[in-house]
Amino acid sequence: MAIDTLRQRYEAAGQGHLFKFWSKLSATQQDELKTQLETLNIERVNRIYAKAVSSEAGALNPATTADAIQPLPKGASESVSDAAKVKEWRQIGLEAIARGEVGVLLMAGGQGTRLGSSAPKGCYDIALPSHKSLFQYQAERIARLQTVAEIEYSKPSGSVIIPWYVMTSGPTRRDTEEFFKGNSYFGLDSKNVVLFEQGTLPCLTMEGKVLLETPSRVAVAPDGNGGLYAATRSPLLPGKSDTVLSDLAKRKILYVHAYCVDNCLVRVADPVFLGYSIKKQADCAAKVVPKTHPTESVGVVACRGDKFSVVEYSEISKEQAERRDPETGDLTFRAGNIANHFYTTAYLNQVESFEEDLAFHIARKKIPHVDLETGETVKPSKPNGMKLEMFVFDVFPYTERFAVLEVERKEEFSPLKNAPGTGSDDPETSRRDLLAQHKRFLEHAGAKVKEGVEIEISPLVSYAGEGLESVNGKVFTRSGPVAAVEELDVLA
Repeated sequence: MAIDTLRQRYEAAGQGHLFKFWSKLSATQQDELKTQLETLNIERVNRIYAKAVSSEAGALNPATTADAIQPLPKGASESVSDAAKVKEWRQIGLEAIARGEVGVLLMAGGQGTRLGSSAPKGCYDIALPSHKSLFQYQAERIARLQTVAEIEYSKPSGSVIIPWYVMTSGPTRRDTEEFFKGNSYFGLDSKNVVLFEQGTLPCLTMEGKVLLETPSRVAVAPDGNGGLYAATRSPLLPGKSDTVLSDLAKRKILYVHAYCVDNCLVRVADPVFLGYSIKKQADCAAKVVPKTHPTESVGVVACRGDKFSVVEYSEISKEQAERRDPETGDLTFRAGNIANHFYTTAYLNQVESFEEDLAFHIARKKIPHVDLETGETVKPSKPNGMKLEMFVFDVFPYTERFAVLEVERKEEFSPLKNAPGTGSDDPETSRRDLLAQHKRFLEHAGAKVKEGVEIEISPLVSYAGEGLESVNGKVFTRSGPVAAVEELDVLA
Protein backbone atom coordinates (compact mmCIF):
# COMPACT_ATOMS: atom_id res chain seq x y z
CA MET A 1 0.00 0.00 0.00
CA ALA A 2 1.30 3.46 -0.91
CA ILE A 3 2.41 5.40 2.15
CA ASP A 4 0.11 8.34 1.35
CA THR A 5 -2.88 6.00 1.14
CA LEU A 6 -1.89 4.36 4.41
CA ARG A 7 -1.49 7.72 6.12
CA GLN A 8 -4.93 8.87 4.86
CA ARG A 9 -6.50 5.68 6.20
CA TYR A 10 -5.03 6.24 9.64
CA GLU A 11 -5.94 9.92 9.68
CA ALA A 12 -9.54 9.03 8.77
CA ALA A 13 -9.54 6.63 11.74
CA GLY A 14 -8.29 9.37 14.08
CA GLN A 15 -4.90 7.66 14.48
CA GLY A 16 -2.73 9.85 12.23
CA HIS A 17 -0.36 10.61 15.13
CA LEU A 18 1.37 7.27 14.44
CA PHE A 19 3.17 9.02 11.56
CA LYS A 20 4.48 11.79 13.85
CA PHE A 21 8.13 10.74 13.53
CA TRP A 22 7.96 9.40 9.95
CA SER A 23 10.27 11.99 8.39
CA LYS A 24 12.95 11.34 11.04
CA LEU A 25 12.99 7.54 10.62
CA SER A 26 15.60 5.65 8.64
CA ALA A 27 14.45 3.72 5.57
CA THR A 28 14.61 0.47 7.60
CA GLN A 29 12.54 1.97 10.41
CA GLN A 30 9.99 3.30 7.92
CA ASP A 31 9.64 -0.17 6.44
CA GLU A 32 9.19 -1.64 9.93
CA LEU A 33 6.44 0.81 10.85
CA LYS A 34 4.73 0.61 7.45
CA THR A 35 4.61 -3.19 7.63
CA GLN A 36 3.10 -3.09 11.12
CA LEU A 37 0.48 -0.48 10.17
CA GLU A 38 -0.50 -2.37 7.02
CA THR A 39 -1.03 -5.53 9.03
CA LEU A 40 -3.11 -3.73 11.65
CA ASN A 41 -6.85 -3.40 11.04
CA ILE A 42 -7.14 0.05 12.58
CA GLU A 43 -10.88 0.36 11.95
CA ARG A 44 -11.41 -2.89 13.88
CA VAL A 45 -9.24 -1.56 16.71
CA ASN A 46 -11.48 1.52 16.94
CA ARG A 47 -14.61 -0.66 16.98
CA ILE A 48 -13.14 -2.90 19.70
CA TYR A 49 -12.27 0.13 21.84
CA ALA A 50 -15.74 1.67 21.50
CA LYS A 51 -17.48 -1.63 22.29
CA ALA A 52 -15.18 -2.35 25.26
CA VAL A 53 -15.82 1.09 26.81
CA SER A 54 -19.57 0.79 26.24
CA SER A 55 -19.68 -2.75 27.63
CA GLU A 56 -17.69 -1.76 30.72
CA ALA A 57 -20.05 1.14 31.41
CA GLY A 58 -23.01 -1.24 31.22
CA ALA A 59 -21.35 -3.77 33.51
CA LEU A 60 -20.76 -1.06 36.12
CA ASN A 61 -24.44 -0.16 36.18
CA PRO A 62 -25.99 -1.99 39.18
CA ALA A 63 -29.36 -2.06 37.43
CA THR A 64 -27.94 -4.26 34.66
CA THR A 65 -25.94 -6.69 36.77
CA ALA A 66 -27.17 -8.26 40.02
CA ASP A 67 -30.85 -8.53 39.07
CA ALA A 68 -30.03 -10.16 35.74
CA ILE A 69 -27.74 -12.79 37.27
CA GLN A 70 -29.29 -16.17 38.05
CA PRO A 71 -27.80 -19.49 39.16
CA LEU A 72 -27.50 -22.37 36.72
CA PRO A 73 -30.89 -23.94 35.95
CA LYS A 74 -31.63 -27.48 37.13
CA GLY A 75 -30.31 -30.03 34.68
CA ALA A 76 -27.63 -27.79 33.19
CA SER A 77 -25.02 -29.16 35.57
CA GLU A 78 -24.02 -32.60 36.84
CA SER A 79 -21.20 -33.79 39.08
CA VAL A 80 -18.78 -36.71 39.26
CA SER A 81 -20.37 -37.91 42.52
CA ASP A 82 -22.35 -40.67 40.72
CA ALA A 83 -19.88 -43.51 40.10
CA ALA A 84 -22.13 -45.30 37.60
CA LYS A 85 -22.49 -42.19 35.46
CA VAL A 86 -18.76 -41.49 35.65
CA LYS A 87 -18.05 -45.03 34.39
CA GLU A 88 -20.44 -44.53 31.46
CA TRP A 89 -19.03 -41.09 30.59
CA ARG A 90 -15.45 -42.42 30.73
CA GLN A 91 -16.34 -45.20 28.31
CA ILE A 92 -17.96 -42.79 25.84
CA GLY A 93 -14.97 -40.44 26.04
CA LEU A 94 -12.35 -43.18 25.78
CA GLU A 95 -14.13 -44.65 22.74
CA ALA A 96 -13.96 -41.25 21.03
CA ILE A 97 -10.23 -41.08 21.85
CA ALA A 98 -9.70 -44.62 20.50
CA ARG A 99 -11.46 -43.62 17.25
CA GLY A 100 -9.07 -40.66 16.86
CA GLU A 101 -11.82 -38.06 17.28
CA VAL A 102 -10.26 -36.01 20.13
CA GLY A 103 -7.76 -33.15 20.08
CA VAL A 104 -6.40 -30.88 22.81
CA LEU A 105 -5.94 -27.10 22.85
CA LEU A 106 -3.50 -25.77 25.45
CA MET A 107 -3.47 -22.07 26.35
CA ALA A 108 0.20 -21.53 27.22
CA GLY A 109 0.96 -17.93 26.26
CA GLY A 110 1.87 -16.69 29.74
CA GLN A 111 5.34 -16.14 31.17
CA GLY A 112 6.25 -17.11 34.73
CA THR A 113 6.86 -13.49 35.69
CA ARG A 114 5.07 -13.72 39.03
CA LEU A 115 7.05 -16.87 39.76
CA GLY A 116 10.33 -15.03 39.24
CA SER A 117 10.91 -16.60 35.83
CA SER A 118 11.01 -15.08 32.36
CA ALA A 119 10.48 -18.51 30.76
CA PRO A 120 7.05 -19.70 29.57
CA LYS A 121 4.99 -20.83 32.54
CA GLY A 122 4.75 -24.37 31.14
CA CYS A 123 8.54 -24.74 31.58
CA TYR A 124 8.21 -24.21 35.34
CA ASP A 125 9.41 -26.88 37.78
CA ILE A 126 7.27 -26.97 40.96
CA ALA A 127 10.06 -28.90 42.74
CA LEU A 128 8.60 -32.38 42.42
CA PRO A 129 11.03 -35.25 43.15
CA SER A 130 11.27 -35.85 39.36
CA HIS A 131 11.71 -32.13 38.60
CA LYS A 132 9.38 -32.49 35.62
CA SER A 133 7.95 -29.28 34.17
CA LEU A 134 4.25 -28.58 33.75
CA PHE A 135 4.63 -29.17 30.00
CA GLN A 136 6.19 -32.59 30.61
CA TYR A 137 3.44 -33.65 33.01
CA GLN A 138 0.76 -32.75 30.51
CA ALA A 139 2.56 -34.42 27.59
CA GLU A 140 2.93 -37.62 29.60
CA ARG A 141 -0.76 -37.60 30.52
CA ILE A 142 -1.55 -37.50 26.80
CA ALA A 143 0.88 -40.36 26.15
CA ARG A 144 -0.62 -42.48 28.93
CA LEU A 145 -4.19 -41.82 27.78
CA GLN A 146 -3.28 -42.93 24.25
CA THR A 147 -1.92 -46.16 25.74
CA VAL A 148 -5.00 -46.70 27.95
CA ALA A 149 -7.29 -46.30 24.92
CA GLU A 150 -5.18 -48.77 22.92
CA ILE A 151 -5.28 -51.35 25.72
CA GLU A 152 -8.98 -51.04 26.53
CA TYR A 153 -10.10 -51.05 22.90
CA SER A 154 -7.54 -53.57 21.57
CA LYS A 155 -5.83 -51.12 19.25
CA PRO A 156 -2.28 -51.62 17.94
CA SER A 157 0.44 -49.87 19.92
CA GLY A 158 1.02 -46.35 18.63
CA SER A 159 -2.23 -46.23 16.65
CA VAL A 160 -4.19 -43.91 18.95
CA ILE A 161 -3.22 -40.26 18.58
CA ILE A 162 -4.41 -37.23 20.56
CA PRO A 163 -3.00 -34.19 18.72
CA TRP A 164 -1.84 -31.39 21.02
CA TYR A 165 -2.22 -27.78 19.87
CA VAL A 166 -0.13 -25.46 22.03
CA MET A 167 -1.00 -21.75 21.89
CA THR A 168 1.96 -19.53 22.69
CA SER A 169 2.27 -15.74 22.64
CA GLY A 170 4.82 -13.52 20.90
CA PRO A 171 7.13 -13.40 23.96
CA THR A 172 6.92 -17.17 24.62
CA ARG A 173 6.85 -18.68 21.11
CA ARG A 174 10.58 -19.21 20.57
CA ASP A 175 11.33 -20.41 24.12
CA THR A 176 8.42 -22.85 23.98
CA GLU A 177 9.58 -24.28 20.65
CA GLU A 178 13.14 -24.67 21.93
CA PHE A 179 11.93 -26.29 25.16
CA PHE A 180 9.85 -28.87 23.29
CA LYS A 181 12.61 -29.61 20.76
CA GLY A 182 15.28 -29.79 23.47
CA ASN A 183 13.18 -32.33 25.36
CA SER A 184 12.26 -34.39 22.27
CA TYR A 185 8.60 -33.39 22.71
CA PHE A 186 8.53 -35.41 25.94
CA GLY A 187 8.11 -38.66 24.04
CA LEU A 188 5.26 -37.50 21.78
CA ASP A 189 5.62 -37.52 18.00
CA SER A 190 6.52 -33.96 16.94
CA LYS A 191 4.01 -34.22 14.04
CA ASN A 192 1.24 -34.36 16.63
CA VAL A 193 2.41 -31.33 18.66
CA VAL A 194 1.35 -28.18 16.82
CA LEU A 195 2.54 -24.83 18.15
CA PHE A 196 0.66 -21.69 17.17
CA GLU A 197 0.54 -18.11 18.35
CA GLN A 198 -2.22 -15.96 19.80
CA GLY A 199 -2.76 -12.54 18.28
CA THR A 200 -1.96 -9.10 19.60
CA LEU A 201 -3.77 -5.77 19.81
CA PRO A 202 -2.31 -2.28 20.09
CA CYS A 203 -2.05 -0.68 23.52
CA LEU A 204 -4.25 2.42 23.76
CA THR A 205 -4.48 5.62 25.75
CA MET A 206 -7.57 5.99 27.93
CA GLU A 207 -9.05 7.97 25.03
CA GLY A 208 -8.49 5.17 22.52
CA LYS A 209 -5.37 6.49 20.79
CA VAL A 210 -2.79 3.88 19.76
CA LEU A 211 0.48 4.18 21.70
CA LEU A 212 3.91 4.06 20.09
CA GLU A 213 6.49 1.91 21.89
CA THR A 214 9.27 3.52 19.84
CA PRO A 215 9.06 6.12 17.05
CA SER A 216 8.94 3.23 14.56
CA ARG A 217 6.94 0.58 16.44
CA VAL A 218 3.40 0.40 17.81
CA ALA A 219 3.05 -0.88 21.39
CA VAL A 220 1.14 -4.17 21.34
CA ALA A 221 0.03 -6.79 23.88
CA PRO A 222 -1.45 -10.33 23.60
CA ASP A 223 -5.23 -10.29 23.09
CA GLY A 224 -6.07 -12.53 26.10
CA ASN A 225 -6.83 -16.24 26.30
CA GLY A 226 -10.01 -15.53 24.34
CA GLY A 227 -7.69 -14.84 21.41
CA LEU A 228 -7.63 -18.63 21.15
CA TYR A 229 -10.52 -18.61 18.68
CA ALA A 230 -9.05 -16.15 16.19
CA ALA A 231 -5.67 -17.84 16.56
CA THR A 232 -7.13 -21.18 15.41
CA ARG A 233 -7.95 -19.46 12.09
CA SER A 234 -4.55 -17.80 11.59
CA PRO A 235 -1.82 -19.41 9.46
CA LEU A 236 0.46 -21.67 11.48
CA LEU A 237 3.43 -20.34 9.51
CA PRO A 238 3.87 -17.10 7.55
CA GLY A 239 2.86 -17.50 3.93
CA LYS A 240 1.15 -20.86 4.53
CA SER A 241 -2.57 -21.61 4.51
CA ASP A 242 -2.62 -24.33 7.20
CA THR A 243 -4.41 -23.38 10.42
CA VAL A 244 -5.37 -25.20 13.61
CA LEU A 245 -8.93 -25.50 12.28
CA SER A 246 -7.78 -26.94 8.95
CA ASP A 247 -5.49 -29.39 10.78
CA LEU A 248 -8.39 -30.51 13.00
CA ALA A 249 -10.47 -31.07 9.87
CA LYS A 250 -7.67 -32.98 8.13
CA ARG A 251 -7.35 -35.29 11.14
CA LYS A 252 -11.17 -35.67 11.36
CA ILE A 253 -11.19 -34.43 14.97
CA LEU A 254 -14.76 -33.99 16.26
CA TYR A 255 -14.15 -32.97 19.88
CA VAL A 256 -11.63 -30.70 21.55
CA HIS A 257 -10.55 -30.27 25.17
CA ALA A 258 -9.08 -26.84 26.03
CA TYR A 259 -7.33 -25.84 29.23
CA CYS A 260 -4.74 -23.49 30.77
CA VAL A 261 -1.15 -24.56 31.35
CA ASP A 262 -0.88 -23.51 35.00
CA ASN A 263 -2.98 -26.28 36.58
CA CYS A 264 -0.74 -29.17 37.69
CA LEU A 265 -3.77 -31.44 38.31
CA VAL A 266 -5.39 -30.96 34.91
CA ARG A 267 -6.70 -34.15 33.34
CA VAL A 268 -5.70 -33.53 29.75
CA ALA A 269 -8.32 -34.88 27.28
CA ASP A 270 -10.24 -36.17 30.32
CA PRO A 271 -12.38 -39.04 28.98
CA VAL A 272 -14.99 -38.46 31.71
CA PHE A 273 -15.51 -34.81 30.75
CA LEU A 274 -15.44 -35.67 27.05
CA GLY A 275 -17.97 -38.47 27.49
CA TYR A 276 -20.26 -36.31 29.62
CA SER A 277 -20.21 -33.50 27.03
CA ILE A 278 -20.74 -35.91 24.12
CA LYS A 279 -23.67 -37.59 25.89
CA LYS A 280 -25.25 -34.18 26.60
CA GLN A 281 -24.74 -33.30 22.90
CA ALA A 282 -23.11 -30.06 24.04
CA ASP A 283 -21.56 -27.63 21.56
CA CYS A 284 -19.49 -26.19 24.38
CA ALA A 285 -19.11 -27.27 28.01
CA ALA A 286 -17.27 -26.10 31.11
CA LYS A 287 -15.67 -28.05 33.91
CA VAL A 288 -16.09 -26.31 37.30
CA VAL A 289 -15.18 -26.82 40.96
CA PRO A 290 -17.35 -25.90 43.97
CA LYS A 291 -16.50 -22.57 45.57
CA THR A 292 -14.77 -23.05 48.92
CA HIS A 293 -16.74 -20.26 50.62
CA PRO A 294 -19.27 -17.57 49.60
CA THR A 295 -16.75 -14.75 49.16
CA GLU A 296 -14.02 -16.71 47.34
CA SER A 297 -12.55 -14.44 44.66
CA VAL A 298 -13.42 -16.60 41.68
CA GLY A 299 -15.77 -16.17 38.74
CA VAL A 300 -18.72 -18.56 38.60
CA VAL A 301 -20.53 -20.14 35.70
CA ALA A 302 -24.10 -18.86 35.95
CA CYS A 303 -26.78 -17.23 33.80
CA ARG A 304 -27.01 -13.61 32.81
CA GLY A 305 -30.58 -13.21 31.70
CA ASP A 306 -31.28 -16.33 29.63
CA LYS A 307 -27.65 -16.81 28.56
CA PHE A 308 -24.88 -18.88 30.14
CA SER A 309 -21.97 -16.75 31.26
CA VAL A 310 -19.06 -16.45 33.65
CA VAL A 311 -19.97 -13.90 36.29
CA GLU A 312 -17.13 -12.22 38.17
CA TYR A 313 -17.28 -12.34 41.97
CA SER A 314 -17.44 -8.54 42.06
CA GLU A 315 -20.72 -8.64 40.12
CA ILE A 316 -22.52 -10.82 42.66
CA SER A 317 -24.14 -9.19 45.66
CA LYS A 318 -23.32 -10.40 49.18
CA GLU A 319 -26.85 -11.78 49.50
CA GLN A 320 -26.49 -13.73 46.25
CA ALA A 321 -23.05 -15.05 47.21
CA GLU A 322 -24.36 -16.41 50.52
CA ARG A 323 -27.60 -17.89 49.16
CA ARG A 324 -27.88 -21.67 49.55
CA ASP A 325 -30.04 -24.41 48.07
CA PRO A 326 -32.68 -25.25 50.72
CA GLU A 327 -32.53 -28.97 49.85
CA THR A 328 -28.78 -29.59 49.68
CA GLY A 329 -27.33 -26.65 51.62
CA ASP A 330 -24.92 -26.02 48.73
CA LEU A 331 -24.13 -22.48 47.62
CA THR A 332 -26.51 -21.43 44.86
CA PHE A 333 -23.69 -19.69 42.99
CA ARG A 334 -21.06 -22.39 43.45
CA ALA A 335 -19.73 -23.32 39.99
CA GLY A 336 -16.18 -21.92 40.18
CA ASN A 337 -14.72 -21.32 36.72
CA ILE A 338 -11.36 -23.02 36.06
CA ALA A 339 -10.87 -22.32 32.29
CA ASN A 340 -11.35 -25.96 31.36
CA HIS A 341 -13.62 -26.41 28.36
CA PHE A 342 -15.04 -28.82 25.80
CA TYR A 343 -15.93 -27.87 22.23
CA THR A 344 -17.10 -29.63 19.13
CA THR A 345 -14.93 -28.67 16.18
CA ALA A 346 -18.14 -27.63 14.41
CA TYR A 347 -18.68 -25.05 17.17
CA LEU A 348 -15.10 -23.76 16.93
CA ASN A 349 -15.74 -23.15 13.24
CA GLN A 350 -18.88 -21.16 14.09
CA VAL A 351 -17.17 -18.72 16.47
CA GLU A 352 -16.08 -16.45 13.63
CA SER A 353 -19.74 -15.75 12.78
CA PHE A 354 -20.40 -14.02 16.13
CA GLU A 355 -16.89 -12.96 17.18
CA GLU A 356 -17.51 -9.32 16.19
CA ASP A 357 -20.31 -9.22 18.79
CA LEU A 358 -17.98 -10.15 21.65
CA ALA A 359 -16.84 -7.27 23.85
CA PHE A 360 -13.18 -7.07 24.77
CA HIS A 361 -12.27 -6.38 28.40
CA ILE A 362 -10.20 -3.40 29.49
CA ALA A 363 -7.06 -3.87 31.60
CA ARG A 364 -5.62 -0.52 32.70
CA LYS A 365 -1.83 -0.78 32.84
CA LYS A 366 1.42 1.17 33.08
CA ILE A 367 2.51 1.13 29.44
CA PRO A 368 5.93 2.50 28.39
CA HIS A 369 5.59 4.69 25.32
CA VAL A 370 7.11 7.51 23.29
CA ASP A 371 6.13 11.09 24.12
CA LEU A 372 4.76 12.50 20.86
CA GLU A 373 6.14 15.96 21.57
CA THR A 374 9.69 15.13 22.68
CA GLY A 375 10.28 11.66 21.23
CA GLU A 376 11.52 10.57 24.66
CA THR A 377 10.58 7.19 26.15
CA VAL A 378 8.16 7.53 29.06
CA LYS A 379 7.99 4.86 31.79
CA PRO A 380 4.83 5.75 33.73
CA SER A 381 4.49 5.27 37.50
CA LYS A 382 0.72 4.77 37.34
CA PRO A 383 -1.69 3.29 34.75
CA ASN A 384 -1.66 5.49 31.68
CA GLY A 385 -3.35 3.30 29.11
CA MET A 386 -5.21 0.11 28.40
CA LYS A 387 -4.68 -3.33 27.00
CA LEU A 388 -7.71 -4.97 25.42
CA GLU A 389 -8.25 -8.67 25.89
CA MET A 390 -10.91 -11.27 25.32
CA PHE A 391 -11.57 -14.12 27.74
CA VAL A 392 -11.94 -17.69 26.57
CA PHE A 393 -15.38 -17.94 28.23
CA ASP A 394 -16.79 -14.94 26.36
CA VAL A 395 -18.33 -17.35 23.85
CA PHE A 396 -20.59 -19.05 26.42
CA PRO A 397 -23.63 -16.76 25.86
CA TYR A 398 -23.57 -17.68 22.15
CA THR A 399 -23.77 -21.42 22.80
CA GLU A 400 -27.03 -23.20 22.00
CA ARG A 401 -26.29 -26.46 23.81
CA PHE A 402 -24.18 -25.77 26.89
CA ALA A 403 -23.32 -28.13 29.76
CA VAL A 404 -21.43 -27.91 33.05
CA LEU A 405 -19.60 -30.71 34.88
CA GLU A 406 -18.64 -30.21 38.52
CA VAL A 407 -15.49 -32.06 39.62
CA GLU A 408 -13.54 -32.34 42.87
CA ARG A 409 -11.10 -29.51 43.40
CA LYS A 410 -8.53 -31.67 45.19
CA GLU A 411 -8.44 -34.05 42.23
CA GLU A 412 -8.45 -31.61 39.33
CA PHE A 413 -7.58 -28.02 40.20
CA SER A 414 -4.46 -26.55 41.76
CA PRO A 415 -3.50 -23.39 39.86
CA LEU A 416 -0.02 -21.89 39.81
CA LYS A 417 -0.55 -18.14 40.00
CA ASN A 418 1.63 -16.68 42.75
CA ALA A 419 5.25 -16.34 43.76
CA PRO A 420 6.96 -19.03 45.87
CA GLY A 421 6.14 -18.69 49.56
CA THR A 422 2.83 -16.87 49.01
CA GLY A 423 0.87 -19.64 50.73
CA SER A 424 -1.87 -20.05 48.11
CA ASP A 425 -1.82 -21.01 44.44
CA ASP A 426 1.98 -21.06 44.50
CA PRO A 427 4.63 -23.70 43.63
CA GLU A 428 4.48 -25.19 47.12
CA THR A 429 0.69 -25.69 47.07
CA SER A 430 0.89 -27.17 43.55
CA ARG A 431 3.57 -29.64 44.68
CA ARG A 432 1.63 -30.50 47.86
CA ASP A 433 -1.64 -31.09 45.99
CA LEU A 434 -0.09 -33.30 43.31
CA LEU A 435 1.80 -35.49 45.78
CA ALA A 436 -1.31 -35.75 47.99
CA GLN A 437 -3.24 -37.02 44.96
CA HIS A 438 -0.60 -39.67 44.28
CA LYS A 439 -0.87 -40.81 47.89
CA ARG A 440 -4.65 -41.17 47.40
CA PHE A 441 -4.04 -43.20 44.21
CA LEU A 442 -1.93 -45.68 46.19
CA GLU A 443 -4.34 -45.85 49.12
CA HIS A 444 -7.32 -46.35 46.82
CA ALA A 445 -5.43 -49.28 45.26
CA GLY A 446 -5.13 -50.86 48.72
CA ALA A 447 -1.71 -49.67 49.88
CA LYS A 448 -0.68 -47.77 53.00
CA VAL A 449 1.66 -44.76 52.86
CA LYS A 450 3.49 -43.88 56.07
CA GLU A 451 3.19 -40.32 57.38
CA GLY A 452 5.67 -37.95 55.73
CA VAL A 453 6.40 -40.30 52.81
CA GLU A 454 6.16 -38.57 49.41
CA ILE A 455 5.79 -40.78 46.33
CA GLU A 456 5.50 -39.20 42.90
CA ILE A 457 3.90 -41.47 40.30
CA SER A 458 4.75 -40.68 36.69
CA PRO A 459 1.73 -39.92 34.48
CA LEU A 460 3.17 -42.63 32.20
CA VAL A 461 2.41 -45.12 34.97
CA SER A 462 -1.10 -43.92 35.84
CA TYR A 463 -3.36 -41.23 34.34
CA ALA A 464 -5.99 -41.15 37.10
CA GLY A 465 -5.12 -43.93 39.55
CA GLU A 466 -5.57 -46.89 37.19
CA GLY A 467 -2.98 -49.64 36.76
CA LEU A 468 -1.83 -49.75 40.39
CA GLU A 469 -3.46 -53.03 41.42
CA SER A 470 -0.07 -54.58 42.29
CA VAL A 471 0.37 -52.32 45.33
CA ASN A 472 -2.60 -53.82 47.20
CA GLY A 473 -1.52 -54.69 50.76
CA LYS A 474 1.86 -52.98 50.54
CA VAL A 475 3.14 -50.43 53.04
CA PHE A 476 5.29 -47.63 51.65
CA THR A 477 7.98 -46.29 53.95
CA ARG A 478 10.29 -44.46 51.54
CA SER A 479 9.87 -41.41 49.34
CA GLY A 480 10.82 -41.01 45.70
CA PRO A 481 9.71 -40.67 42.10
CA VAL A 482 8.30 -43.69 40.28
CA ALA A 483 8.82 -43.95 36.51
CA ALA A 484 7.55 -47.55 36.16
CA VAL A 485 5.12 -49.55 38.28
CA GLU A 486 7.87 -52.05 39.19
CA GLU A 487 9.82 -49.25 40.88
CA LEU A 488 7.16 -49.04 43.58
CA ASP A 489 8.56 -52.27 45.10
CA VAL A 490 11.75 -50.40 46.04
CA LEU A 491 9.79 -47.89 48.14
CA ALA A 492 7.78 -50.48 50.11
